[in-house]
Amino acid sequence: VQLQASGGGLVQAGDSLRLSCAASGRAFSTCVMGWFRQAPGKEREFVATISRSGGRTDYLDSANGRFTISRDNAKNMVYLQMNSLKPDDTAVYYCAAYYNFNSDVSRNGAYYDYWGQGTQVTVSS
Repeated sequence: VQLQASGGGLVQAGDSLRLSCAASGRAFSTCVMGWFRQAPGKEREFVATISRSGGRTDYLDSANGRFTISRDNAKNMVYLQMNSLKPDDTAVYYCAAYYNFNSDVSRNGAYYDYWGQGTQVTVSS
């Protein structure tokens, strides 16, 4: 599966952004999808993940309640709605995928075999 992330930009603290990830290739509906981010000088960090059907989600603690991950299997799309953005959310955001045959989700980036190119999110204070 090939992934293309978009929707990043420069916003102020408290604003919202919606990131999108378009997938092409086979069997998107059998992929677990995730969003990760990497800030300058920091390790890549898990943000959110969603199961194949969308029935299970998991979030970074600091994102819980502010971010929502969703997917549309008919359109081969996954989204990350980010509300109440903070300067600490500034990073390059990546969508990622791995094929799976159950309803699992994963915070572990090592499980993800496919990565998009990243989209920059900058939150000013």
